[in-house]
Amino acid sequence: MSVTLRTNQGDLKIEIFCESVPKTAESSGLTRLEKKQNFLALCASSYYNGTSFHRNLAGFMIQGGDPTGKGKGGESIYGTNFADEIRPTLRHNARGIVSMANRGPGTNGSQFFITYAAAPHLDGKNTVFGRVIGGADTTLDAMEAIEVDKKNRPKDPIRIDTVILHANPLADPK
Repeated sequence: MSVTLRTNQGDLKIEIFCESVPKTAESSGLTRLEKKQNFLALCASSYYNGTSFHRNLAGFMIQGGDPTGKGKGGESIYGTNFADEIRPTLRHNARGIVSMANRGPGTNGSQFFITYAAAPHLDGKNTVFGRVIGGADTTLDAMEAIEVDKKNRPKDPIRIDTVILHANPLADPK
């Protein structure tokens, strides 16, 4: 399964690790688990459409998924926080890793981040649920280059305009 985040900086195509972290990742309307999954259910409901990335740290990561745009909001499909799905084989070992943002164990909601570089200090702390498979050398570069203020908020908005869901990770984003 994959999604394309259509942003005002370009497209990011993300492979979602549905089988490895099903509670965090999966819900495509194609499975019986639809009501029990988070990231894809939020994507399918247009939850992320029009939201901004509120935190941007060059050389580390960009964070979004909060509909308030301030980094303090957002809700999972469960109406409350949900448990981490830490898998030793899924690591923050490269540019373009997609992971749940949290405030500690079991505090996953709707916020997520995408790494600009390996971040091994996050292994075992944040649930990795995907990786960028398209746009890492263009869109992610453009996002990383956006100037930020003292609180690492982008001075020019970085926005998710729409999200496209794909059944096949290699599908064309049309």
